[in-house]
Amino acid sequence: MKKITLILMLLLSNLLFSQGKIFPFKINKVVLENGLTVLSVPFDSPGIIAYYTVVRAGSRNEVEPGKTGFAHFFEHMMFRGTEKYPEQVYNDILKRLGADFNAFTSADWTAYHIVASSDALETIIDIESDRFMNLKYTEEQFKTEAGAILGEYNKSASSPFLALYEKLQDLAFTTHTYKHTTIGFLKDILDMPNQYDYSLQFFDRYYRPENCAIVVVGDFDQKKLIDLIKKYYGKWKRGNFKPEIPVEPPQTEEKVGHIAWKGKTLPYLMIGYRIPEFSTKNVDRAAIDFVSELLFSRTAPLYQKLVIEKQWVDFIQGDAPDRRDPFLFIIMTRIKREDLIDSVKSEIFKAIEELKVKPVSKERLEQVKSYMRYSFAMSLDNPNSVAYIVGNYFQLTGDPESVNELYSLYEKVTPQDIMRAVQKYFTKENRTIVTLTEEKK
Repeated sequence: MKKITLILMLLLSNLLFSQGKIFPFKINKVVLENGLTVLSVPFDSPGIIAYYTVVRAGSRNEVEPGKTGFAHFFEHMMFRGTEKYPEQVYNDILKRLGADFNAFTSADWTAYHIVASSDALETIIDIESDRFMNLKYTEEQFKTEAGAILGEYNKSASSPFLALYEKLQDLAFTTHTYKHTTIGFLKDILDMPNQYDYSLQFFDRYYRPENCAIVVVGDFDQKKLIDLIKKYYGKWKRGNFKPEIPVEPPQTEEKVGHIAWKGKTLPYLMIGYRIPEFSTKNVDRAAIDFVSELLFSRTAPLYQKLVIEKQWVDFIQGDAPDRRDPFLFIIMTRIKREDLIDSVKSEIFKAIEELKVKPVSKERLEQVKSYMRYSFAMSLDNPNSVAYIVGNYFQLTGDPESVNELYSLYEKVTPQDIMRAVQKYFTKENRTIVTLTEEKK
């Protein structure tokens, strides 16, 4: 049955894409008087809904020096409960419903998500609206959670990946808040127990209706949904804080860093090229998304050479995360031996240089476009995935329909656009290189 549904969805996606739309479902949009946006998508999932609360605040919004990590901190604190629904009561309600619930934080947004039975809609709206409007925690609870954050940091720091991202972003950015990772600088996490008052300020700034959206996907009645949202969220008071995100100056020279890892490890190589922010208008930015497939997918000659033929690396990847402000195209690979680092680096640079002067064939470009369209369509097979996509494009632009604009722009990308974008952004003075090897005894 699922296979038939997927085939029908692909056919529907193809039909709509021919009419200029990749997203095959209607998105209902209602904005309450207090500024809260409600996005709802009817979806063929009988008896099931996905419920997202999207907060357009991530580590990007941590603008004061010494105060990083608070967006992620609230991902934790939001489960501490309220007077009406204390932590254990909140958890017990969702467990009785058989709900799947969690949250995540990124550089640009924080999302709280639930997948549950449709007939629990009012209960979900009640408990979710309550914690967003009435979250309360003591200084003692705050300090306890700050300790948990430090524990999470220490756990992540036992793997080379956090160290690599920390070093890369710290070197590549001098001013913008993308200089730190989502979990924050260690020195700020260590100081977090002393920042109870600041935590209240952070919550007051960003957990406001005009900065949030409710996304509901699945089996629901639209009129009942909006009536319930107005009933429970109507008293949520609008805020007025506008963060001043520092603007990063252009990079003018190559930056290089190294990490001596105390534990046993294979060598890692990470390379970041500064690129523009997410856009549905900038053809250069759209063209950069194709570089991921052309150079780093399993069918790419570079991947075949390094992973399959020479077996110098056990994985290689490269992509351009969507960000609200200019960020990085990030290449990462794990190398089999330390003496191969320069050879691997040379092969990566060689492949990039070839892309600057040798246009990709129209046939290959059409294959990549087709792959991107079908991959997107195949991701729309459950209400949770659909809600994530709607929430993601809302947080990026304020308009979930921007997903259709993006895929329309992809169709206009030419081989010459890709060559021009690579020539412009994949330059020596625009890149940052970080290596990680085992510390010498």
